[in-house]
Amino acid sequence: MESTSELENKVIEILKTIYDPEIPVDVFELGLIYEVKIDSKANIEIIMTLTSPNCPVAESMPKEIETKIANYPKFNSCKVNIVFDPPWSKDMMSEEALLELGFL
Repeated sequence: MESTSELENKVIEILKTIYDPEIPVDVFELGLIYEVKIDSKANIEIIMTLTSPNCPVAESMPKEIETKIANYPKFNSCKVNIVFDPPWSKDMMSEEALLELGFL
């Protein structure tokens, strides 16, 4: 069985394939992912936010994340919880994302 850190790395790898449709950067580098929890049965819980409460993908993006992660053979299930506290800001973006968007 893979270690929790290996499983977490796989979750992050999958998250890096999911892009915000309005910004050409993945959800992980954008800083939208606040926490990844993995229990002993390989159930994944993701605490994340959106760039705004009125985000047009508020319904579809969490479902896309849940589906892509749950479809990975070593994971049992995935649940995404959307929070708006703390609110997202560009300060949460990785250097890679800031560079990609011309902020650096």
